[in-house]
Amino acid sequence: MNLEQLTKQVESICVEIAAFIREEAPKFTEAEVNTKSANNLVTHVDHTAEDRIVEALEKLLPNAGFIAEEGSGEQGVGLNWIIDPLDGTTNFVHGVPCYCISIALVDGTEPLLGVVHEVTRDERFTAWKGGGAYLNGKPIRVSARKELQDSLLATGFPYDDFGYEAEYMDLLRELMHRTRGIRRLGSAAADLAYVACGRFEAFYEYGLNSWDVAAGVLLVREAGGKVSGFLPSKDPVFDEEIVASNSAIHDELLEVIERNWQRQDS
Repeated sequence: MNLEQLTKQVESICVEIAAFIREEAPKFTEAEVNTKSANNLVTHVDHTAEDRIVEALEKLLPNAGFIAEEGSGEQGVGLNWIIDPLDGTTNFVHGVPCYCISIALVDGTEPLLGVVHEVTRDERFTAWKGGGAYLNGKPIRVSARKELQDSLLATGFPYDDFGYEAEYMDLLRELMHRTRGIRRLGSAAADLAYVACGRFEAFYEYGLNSWDVAAGVLLVREAGGKVSGFLPSKDPVFDEEIVASNSAIHDELLEVIERNWQRQDS
């Protein structure tokens, strides 16, 4: 399997789907919004984009399965495409210009390639295992900042899992005092891509799904960064919690998280 060639083919698919999303954006109305759960929105754009992505990817690797946010395709054994056709649907619905297409190929739990296409900025972040990370074809690296106090972080908040709200607010409070600031873009795929290219020093969040982060995890690793769960036993793609950083501040950030994060199921 030629991962570089496959990544470029996936990138081309994303370009086509991004054009569709941009075309739909000015025509979109609130009447077209549905809810999957509290504050978790879905639109016909999500569904149509995902269907088109699955159809195109099936032609590239007929034997690979699918783990897709809107349920298209069937999960396989071994190779699976992990797809979020519109990461940042709430932003899209409200006209906030930050939403992404995120596609990864994994073998079991190991990401092999990842593409994140930030639709409104037309930025295509790509990576394949052992091949480095790129933004619109140019190599990218994580930030060189070495101290948490000099760092700009990103995070997100769960749609409906508020059982650990107090712990998360304690963590947020401490990091507000110990960093240059914290941003909330509303798209985990964008957050991870921005860590990979050095705009953020780190990103952390809980309550995420594999389609939110699989591509971004590989981007950060291939750009020289480090990705983990809140605890070493947690898988950042499949265990719903993630810390991604430029490597230099990773341990310091994990210490802050450990001090504030006391989940019963950890």
